Amino acid sequence: MSHHRSSRAAIGLVSLAVLAAATLTACDPEVEDDGAAAIPAVPAALSEQKLDWAACPAPSAAQGGGEKPEDLPDGTKWQCATMKAPLDYAKPDGRTIDIALVRAKTAEDSGEGRIGSLVFNFGGPGGAGVPTLPVLAGEEYLELHKRYDLVSFDPRGVGNSAGVQCLDDKAMDAWLAQDSTPDDAAEEKALTVGGSLYARACKSKSGGVLEHVGTQEAARDLDLMRQVLGDDKLNYFGISYGTQLGGVYAHLFPKNVGRTVFDAVVDPTEGFAANLLDQTEGFESALQNFLEDCVKQDECFFEGKDPARGEKEITELLESLDTKPLPVEDDDRVLTQGQAGMGILTALYSQDIWSWLNRALQAAEKGEGGGLLWLSDMYAERNDGVYSNSGPANTAVNCADSKDRFTVEDVHQQLPEFRKASSVFGDMLAWMLLACTDWPVGGHASTVDVKADGAGPVLVIGNTGDPATPYEGAEKMADALGEGVGVHLTVEGEGHGTYGVNKCLTEIVDKYLLDGTVPKNDTVCS
Repeated sequence: MSHHRSSRAAIGLVSLAVLAAATLTACDPEVEDDGAAAIPAVPAALSEQKLDWAACPAPSAAQGGGEKPEDLPDGTKWQCATMKAPLDYAKPDGRTIDIALVRAKTAEDSGEGRIGSLVFNFGGPGGAGVPTLPVLAGEEYLELHKRYDLVSFDPRGVGNSAGVQCLDDKAMDAWLAQDSTPDDAAEEKALTVGGSLYARACKSKSGGVLEHVGTQEAARDLDLMRQVLGDDKLNYFGISYGTQLGGVYAHLFPKNVGRTVFDAVVDPTEGFAANLLDQTEGFESALQNFLEDCVKQDECFFEGKDPARGEKEITELLESLDTKPLPVEDDDRVLTQGQAGMGILTALYSQDIWSWLNRALQAAEKGEGGGLLWLSDMYAERNDGVYSNSGPANTAVNCADSKDRFTVEDVHQQLPEFRKASSVFGDMLAWMLLACTDWPVGGHASTVDVKADGAGPVLVIGNTGDPATPYEGAEKMADALGEGVGVHLTVEGEGHGTYGVNKCLTEIVDKYLLDGTVPKNDTVCS
């Protein structure tokens, strides 16, 4: 499942002495479009640092916990390291943070001709790449591994890279169980007060990094990573939010763009509110597809063959949970309305887990909320009562990126449009507009600039049935990258992400990454 998220309305620091005479990086300092001062060059102490690669430990709690990564199917062992990066790129000689990396190094005797590193970002914002790449890199990654070191990282603010912290685990349970669709002034006040307390906790525990965890800074980390890994150009595979990060990188460093793929593409032309509304429409469409599929199964949570009956039962379930949460077997928590809604959303990310949603809804109809709560926990990355830092990181990155701040009145104004988009998800997603309302630092801009004149071709893949990053976003990203840069590809299918799922698309991507074969613009895979 991808790590792309909407913010819930609530996406170690050391010092380093640097050389007095800094050497220039491979890319000259550039001036921001908004007229900000030129960013100084990264000092040689950082751009020429040598990484100490070693066997990977088990993921930390901030990364989601779990076991040590298993070897690749070809027997390659995963290695981990930390890269030092400036906390503030405007002051590159100042404090540094550690960026956690993972790689599977190409065999020297592969006989295929090593191209370099292929860096993955699997989305979020807030997704930790260090534990994710070893989990996802199955058989379909082996062809890529013949010619690339497979690399991923925890972006700044995420996991083991100066991970943002806010609430403890018990407080996080209460935060996620709160009423996220207020029905009156008292409930609205409770939601906004909760949001204020959450933001205050983030500032208290992570105030030193909150201003520096945005996508602009993460893109600069990518270019530092390129230099430290020894690559002339960055070969990059971004999924979901990773496409936004890749687009910002291409804008800042167009001459350094190597073979690049964007899958499940974020629309760079839309602000926070428009993106949420698109997601509302996307999840409603995915819900209809799920319901139509459900009636074809041997057992479905609702009777009859009319998908409208299924949507009605889900709506009635969510309405009942607003006042009477469901018990959960072997757990002292209960299933609330907000958690049930989030659990349903989670399952709509991938057709592969529609059967889990069907079973969870069957159980809920019988009065047991464990299945939907389990799906909600999957989204929140709650493992045995312990949360990763993905939720706080998601909010921190989104609020560092977007300067949009909304009020309760703004939500009321936009609620009719959200409800029109989805009677099931409209209220829940509309109230997420308050995610950054009381955030302690401002945001960068309302939309993302990805124009990348002079960059090499970037494959931009849109899936017609993607609920989280709707198909139209890929078209807009390809256009925004600029003529001769974005190569638009369409997959006619379901789910969030296509590589390794659609055979036609996977073959096209492999030919491009391995041989440099650029497909025709507007190629369609079904």
